[in-house]
Amino acid sequence: MTHEKHRKTPKPKPASTVILTRTKRSSLQVYLLRRSAKSRFFPGNYVFPGGAIDSKDRRPDMWKGHLDLDEEKINLRLGGNNLGLIESIAHAVSGIRETFEEAGVLLASGLEDGDARLAMLRKERNACSLSKGWLWKAVLSTGWRLSLSLLSRWAHWITPEAMPRRFDTRFFVGFMPQGEECTPDARETTSGIWVSPEKGLSANLKGEIPLSPPTLITLHELQSYSSFDELQKALETRQWGQARLPRMVLAGRDPVILQPWDPMINEKIEIDPSVLANSVVGVGEPFSRLWYHGGIWRPVRA
Repeated sequence: MTHEKHRKTPKPKPASTVILTRTKRSSLQVYLLRRSAKSRFFPGNYVFPGGAIDSKDRRPDMWKGHLDLDEEKINLRLGGNNLGLIESIAHAVSGIRETFEEAGVLLASGLEDGDARLAMLRKERNACSLSKGWLWKAVLSTGWRLSLSLLSRWAHWITPEAMPRRFDTRFFVGFMPQGEECTPDARETTSGIWVSPEKGLSANLKGEIPLSPPTLITLHELQSYSSFDELQKALETRQWGQARLPRMVLAGRDPVILQPWDPMINEKIEIDPSVLANSVVGVGEPFSRLWYHGGIWRPVRA
């Protein structure tokens, strides 16, 4: 039997996530960070860098002249589907800020080898002492421009209503700049790895790389691209698409997340937990549900 709990639904906070990508031996790889076991949101799971938008991210008047795209190109590249210029800039700036804070990579132009300001920011990051508004202060004092041109639309996710913390998140694909190196922040994230989508999915099923639900879905979608070049080509015309709002129910004591394309997403449902083990699918096989069991989110067919 499954029963959805009835309680006040928290309003989702606007947030951004960046799927950092690179090519290695012509193969596509993505960067994953393992969240701290003490985290309140998917503890111990591997995720992409990201987080909530803050007040300074949503200030287009401040960022004007400090972005590498003009307003028309920002709308064309990152807007659409009810995402206007102000929100497009806010989500992009937030994604760039969070990528540095969590993964140590700054998506910006004008950086030089041995840049003293960047070295100081990295030192402050490692010491967990970045000041509020650090990104704005840095670009204002250096002339750096945030590289919105390195971001592309991927997906719009909204956390299921049954979860205690909810986010309204834009997932961007980001291209790893040359000369940069990813490092976890050793606070919110404890380790980081570059991995192909196929290897990440396979390792999740083995319990070696436990993926968060949206990370698992994203890797499943990315593994359909045979090369980095093929992905880049697809991103040229990719739109945000309809917001993805999964639904979480219980199967016995285990959570099950129905994806928006599940045939029962809007129907009353009862899931027999005894059938789930035999419903788990392999890498690349279609699925519409994620079952949390034994500390791992597992893809299962309806």
